[in-house]
Amino acid sequence: MPLYEHVYLARQDLSPQQVEELTAQLSGVVTQMGGKIAKTEYWGVKSLTYRIRKNRKAHMTLLNVEAPPAALSEVERQERINEDVLRYLTIRVDELEEGPSAMMRKSDRDDRDRGDRGDRGDRGGRGGFRDRGRGEDVEAGAEG
Repeated sequence: MPLYEHVYLARQDLSPQQVEELTAQLSGVVTQMGGKIAKTEYWGVKSLTYRIRKNRKAHMTLLNVEAPPAALSEVERQERINEDVLRYLTIRVDELEEGPSAMMRKSDRDDRDRGDRGDRGDRGGRGGFRDRGRGEDVEAGAEG
């Protein structure tokens, strides 16, 4: 059976419980049509780059699906009908990603990568600044 990654955006004024119910409903459609949901990730409420139907934020959810194409067509049809779903995207993949997705790993990456940045050579020394009036290097805190 083909493998898919399916992401949908739900309106921001829904509660997380309503988003979970919507996810369960879509998962039920997939299982009824002979597929299975390998993984479900709720990414939370995220800001959108641009407004979609007057919404600036949306609940985002990822579904890793192993199902026949007809099952995904039915899920997409259900999402078009449902006014709580703002957008959806389904991508066929060769293999499903194990472990957390990139969106879930993002906070771990930010904490690790932003550690000590070290000295930046393009910005000169850290201890002083250039006095514009006299053209001399002045140490921070020194009287001029």
